[in-house]
Amino acid sequence: MKHVLFQKFGKSLLRIVFLLTAILGGAALCYLLWDPGSDTPLPDYSGNAIWIGHGWLGDDAWFVRKQVDRADFRSDAKIAALFRRLADNKISIVYPHLCPSRSDGSIARCDHEQTERFLDLAGQSGIRVIPWVGGVFGESACPADAEWRKRFVDSISELMNAHPRLAGVQVNIEPMPDGNADFLTLLDELRAAIPGKTLSVAAYPPPTAWHRFPDVHWSPEYLRQVAGRCDQVVVMMYDTAVPLEKFYIDLMTRWTGQLTDALRSTECGLLLGIPAYEDADVGYHHPRVEHIVSALRGISAAAQGENICGIAVYCEWEMNETKWREWRGFFR
Repeated sequence: MKHVLFQKFGKSLLRIVFLLTAILGGAALCYLLWDPGSDTPLPDYSGNAIWIGHGWLGDDAWFVRKQVDRADFRSDAKIAALFRRLADNKISIVYPHLCPSRSDGSIARCDHEQTERFLDLAGQSGIRVIPWVGGVFGESACPADAEWRKRFVDSISELMNAHPRLAGVQVNIEPMPDGNADFLTLLDELRAAIPGKTLSVAAYPPPTAWHRFPDVHWSPEYLRQVAGRCDQVVVMMYDTAVPLEKFYIDLMTRWTGQLTDALRSTECGLLLGIPAYEDADVGYHHPRVEHIVSALRGISAAAQGENICGIAVYCEWEMNETKWREWRGFFR
């Protein structure tokens, strides 16, 4: 009797193993055959952008703190070489880092002589300079505090007055929860303080089942509310924690469509932010999954939205010849 039962159990177990093997094998085959995204060249966007490091505009305190050689950023030759590289790669906007804000709300100090030198050469290259300001939500950035907001806005206004050739400012506060009303108030106050300047916001993509963290995803409705208060939103389409490249490509396609749909009724320009960095083992970013080629393949399958102004690369200091070549491959 035991022998018969053992035979029946063995046959049932074998069937289960075969079934699971067939299911897993079928899923693996489907993944191998699946070809999301597209290699179609992207439109010739006039507003491609890139985030660049603190040293290009920052004051001496940053160099001391980071033990960085000022000569890497301070010569005309270095600045001109940066702008030649960017112009050759169809990039017309730079976001120099001026973060984080100090506790009272004032933005990080810049080197005024260096900023004017930078703007001289930017003008010759047709590059627009939009400093990137903000900080960590609830720490160096506190939009719920009216006094903090006032000092933040005043210090940005002072920067624009000191350097009128700056094209505007980009606000990047992370993480910024979906629906935060204080952030909208900050944008209203900032826009009123710097008329005629570009107000840019580093924004978040729509929610996804892949990444259930509401602090770094904005609903289409909140995106529209932000867009109604600024001139451009630059959506950070990375740090998704997606473990497989094809799923990330597909997510980029879906996000591109969702973003163009969400902002179609606004006058705000849309830039799609892509990753070029190598932060491995952080959990939320896998460089073998999220990279220039996978991001642009996903975007190119849906990038027909008339409100897309360009692609924004994060970040210049992680770029190399291989990555630039990959970038150029989508702008033939």
